[in-house]
Amino acid sequence: MAGNRRPTIKTVAARAGVGRTTVSRVVNGSDLVSADARSRVLAAIKELNYVPNSVARGLVTNRTDAVALVIPESESRLGSEPFFAALIRGVSGALAESRTQLQLMLVRDQAERDQLTESVATRRVDGVLLVSVHAEDRLPGMLEEMGLPTVLAGRRDAGERLSYVTSDNAGGAAEAVRHLLRGGRTRIATITGPLDMDVGRSRLAGWRDAHQEAGVPASELLAETGDFTEEGGARAMRSLLERAPDLDAVFAASDLMAVGALAELRRHKRQVPGDVAVVGFEDSVLARHTNPPLTTVRQPVEELGRTMARILTDITRHGAPRQQLTLPTELVVREST
Repeated sequence: MAGNRRPTIKTVAARAGVGRTTVSRVVNGSDLVSADARSRVLAAIKELNYVPNSVARGLVTNRTDAVALVIPESESRLGSEPFFAALIRGVSGALAESRTQLQLMLVRDQAERDQLTESVATRRVDGVLLVSVHAEDRLPGMLEEMGLPTVLAGRRDAGERLSYVTSDNAGGAAEAVRHLLRGGRTRIATITGPLDMDVGRSRLAGWRDAHQEAGVPASELLAETGDFTEEGGARAMRSLLERAPDLDAVFAASDLMAVGALAELRRHKRQVPGDVAVVGFEDSVLARHTNPPLTTVRQPVEELGRTMARILTDITRHGAPRQQLTLPTELVVREST
């Protein structure tokens, strides 16, 4: 029956009193539409329950209106680290605003890497958001060679060519150490992130910078490499206590590693903050529920995800140039220092 036919772009245009081109522009997120026309088109879409034909639109625009969020980590890391949950919330929220589908892809082995390569080669996604970037990871270079718009969470190094959004890792770490120095701590250890990641190297650099500013030697005996996990934080704390039993503070490059460090300090009967002050990085939900509550460096993870998604949308829909942004951090002081 004619009354049951699915509404078309022509139907929406007639109801809104505009041309079909205007409806198409509204549906595709173009800025070349007046506020009044956009309002009338959106009202008509809602009234008619019009659903754009993404397949047909893709043939015209050469877009799929889908992007992949690629995380080269295991399910256990994805589930245990608050960073990933917050990032995904930010990404999905921003993409929902632009009616873009999100495909979450874990790349843990060669088979999953091949699956990603196939999706890219056949253009089943318009672009990629890539998280957990390691220096030797071939994925960023592969995506760059294939010409697929890509935005990184973080960067490979200071000379990064791709678009990225990161936090002020060095500045945030330096502020954490300044806080400890102001509190009278003199033997400040650090548990770094993986040093094949810019985030790990940058937070270590911030630890060194703050010592240098204060004219205090940053002993390498007081630095131990971690892996952003709770277990890695505990192992690193144990090693630091063996090498430098007189340490009186520790800056952990993530809240999760700080949780591991706190547990290890308890096992060694060290009081926090009486004997050893502890600072983390991220201000995840964990930081408010440790014993004692954790002083930490807040990085805006959800905003990082939203910004990544918006940059990618600008590139895929409007041909925007590369963007490289560093978001500010903030020290949050609690009872662990």
